[in-house]
Order: sequence, then structure tokens, then C-alpha cells
Amino acid sequence: MIAALLFLMFLGAMLAGVPIAAALGLAGAAAIAMADFNTQWFGLLAVPQNFYAGLGKYPLLAIPMFVLVGSIFDRSGVAARLVRFAIAIVGQGPGMLPLVAIVVAMFLGGISGSGPATAAAVGAVMIAAMKRGGYPAAYSASVVGAAAATDILIPPSVAFIIYSVLVPGASVPALFAAGLIPGLLVGLALIVPAVWLARRHGMGAAESQLERPPFWASLREASWGLAAPVLILGGMRMGWFTPTEAAVVAVFYGLFVGMVVHRTIRVRDLFDIFREAGELSAVILIVVSLAGIFAFSLSTLGVIDPVTQAIVNSGLGEIGVMLLIILLLSVAGMFLDGISIFLIFVPLLWPIAQHFQWDPVWFGVILTMMVALGQFTPPLAVNLMVSCRIAQVRIEDTVRWVGWMVVAVLLVTLLVVSFPQLALWLPQRLGY
Repeated sequence: MIAALLFLMFLGAMLAGVPIAAALGLAGAAAIAMADFNTQWFGLLAVPQNFYAGLGKYPLLAIPMFVLVGSIFDRSGVAARLVRFAIAIVGQGPGMLPLVAIVVAMFLGGISGSGPATAAAVGAVMIAAMKRGGYPAAYSASVVGAAAATDILIPPSVAFIIYSVLVPGASVPALFAAGLIPGLLVGLALIVPAVWLARRHGMGAAESQLERPPFWASLREASWGLAAPVLILGGMRMGWFTPTEAAVVAVFYGLFVGMVVHRTIRVRDLFDIFREAGELSAVILIVVSLAGIFAFSLSTLGVIDPVTQAIVNSGLGEIGVMLLIILLLSVAGMFLDGISIFLIFVPLLWPIAQHFQWDPVWFGVILTMMVALGQFTPPLAVNLMVSCRIAQVRIEDTVRWVGWMVVAVLLVTLLVVSFPQLALWLPQRLGY
């Protein structure tokens, strides 16, 4: 009875417009209080304890730093220089600017690991360029929003850090390595419908008339940005620093590039950068901490075991359960942000994964791919919202274009489900 009220209170609070973090915390605290009326005030002592416990985890220290890295590289002009270099490589013609947008978004994923930040950085440069090239604004927003979703798969990734906190058997380095190949496959899969749609509908008629940047000059300008993922990922692989320390190194590297090399960041800009990163980090960490209360109530009320047994004994089998999970997360991704999906569903789904003896790293990659899909699947798609705001179009106008890209990512997800070594080969090769 109380378990049912827990979910009803959570859903009711969300429908009433309560922020999802507050809805998680309030529903969890109310359920804990109702679990035993005789000692409810003593039971409520678990609320502040779990609020703190949700934050008191070492890997979470990396989140504010990687968020700050995204803000710094956004302001430093690295995205614009990477775009010029990519155009210098592939040239210009129908479908080439969308290809550049996807490749640059994938590359920025190796720096910040934040989809909305990449959507903003790439969108600010590419949407205007695609408009000059003759691409519809809704199509441009769809491409940028979908491309930015690769960033939570390509390391470093905030999503993988949170998953590693929820599932102790999955280390951050192993998850980072496991996400690389699926992330690249998702990017390649997005290129196919993006280029096909552009050529089929005669987009980019004016693109070939745009000036092609000189190769060597573009390479020189982009070299500092190109070195950032090598420094971050290479340093972790060589054992020079942990993922958390890598985030700090990336911050100082980004400040050096922005303030000394490109001189696009001034001392007076630092306050705005730190404030922006602090606000976003605070939102993420508050959601994590309040979700800890919700997860504690799930475990203490005995909700997880009955749900697990019901799904395991449903007769669907291992493949059927995996498809059910994919369907569930696809629908959830349309309405919830990625962090909330992890915090709500991982405590429920992890016992199912343990029953079928699924590899925790591979399972984390599958869940993250579904979260990435949700970031550009209407009606509530955080990356798409950012790119639509830049393109000044309604999110409804993107459906005809973004639908093809959703199908492409779903196909890659099914491929990784069918062949787990696509995710597990690299971490095994690296010894994680």
C-alpha cells in the first residue's frame, strides 16, 4: 500500500509542476514517515542521512569539474575552430555541413561530456552556417540536438560517473572505455540519415558557394582543441591521474587555451563562467541527493524485490526483458532528463540485470544509450530544446526530421544488445 502511494505521490507531484528533484525527495520522505506511524519522527532521521550520503561519493567530485570544462570550452571558441577544420577536411556540398556538425559534436564529447553544453556550443556555430547554406532551421536543430546526444557515450561522461556511483561493480575507467565504440557507432549512424535527408530534399543548395577554409591554417587554429581529449583520456590511460583529477586538469587546460592561447576569455568573464557551471552543477547534485532519499525508501519498503520477481517470472525470457527495458526507457526518456532516469530506474533494474548475470559495464552502456536517445526524442528532449531555441523553431517542427535519427540510434542500440563485445572489447583490452 505504502509502495503504491510512493509512486502516486511522485507522479502527482510531477503532474502538479513540482521539480523532479523535489518530487523525488518529498515522495521518499513521506513514504518513510508513513512506514511506521509509531516512530515516524525517528524514521525521518534517515532523510538527512541519505541526502548527505547521496552526495558523499568521491566520483561525484568530477561532475562540477566536467561541467566547468564545458562552460570554459564553450567560451573559448574551440567549437568554431573545430568546425573550420572539419569543413577544411570534408569540403562543402549537399549534406556536408550536417556531417561536420555531428563530427564536431562527437569530438566535443571527448572534452565536456555534457549534451546540452555541446548542443549550445555546436548550435551557436553550425545552425547559423547551415542557414547560410540553405538548410531549413528545423532540420538544422534536429541534427545538432541528435549529434549532441553522443556526448554522454563518448568519454568523459557525467552519466557514466553517476551510474558508477549507483552500481559499484562498474568502474569509471571501464565505463569510459566501454562507451567509446558505441558512441562512435551512434555518431556514424546519425550521419547516414542526416546526409540522406539533406540530399533527398535538395537542402544545402548554397553550401557549395561558401568559402572553404585553408587546411593548414585551420589545423593550426584547431590544434589546441584537438589536443584536449588526448590529454584527458591519454592521461587517465597512462595512470597519470584519475577521472576526477582529469576533470581538474581539463579545467586548467581549458583556461590556458581560452585566456593565453586564443585570448577569448578575460578575467572579467571568469565570474560568469563559474556562476554558470556552479548553477548547473548544483542542479545535478541536488537531484542526485534527493533521489538518494527516494532510492532508500524503495529499498526499505521492499518495492524492488517484488518488481524484480514480477518481471523475471513474466515468461518474457532474457531477450524479452531486455526489449521491455529498452521500451520502458525510450518512453521515460521522452519526459525525464537523463540523470533522473538513472536515479529512478537503476535501483529497480539492477537486480534484474543481476538475475540474468548481465555484465554491469555493458548494461550501463545500454542504459546510457537509451538516455542519449531520450535527449533528442520529443516532446521533452533537453538537447533538442537547446538547439531549437538557437534555431528559433518549435520542437514540434523537428519531428519529421528527428524521427529518422531516433530510428538510427535504436538500431545501433539493438546491435550493441546483440553483440556485447562492441562495448566490452575495449575495456577488456585495456585491462579494466
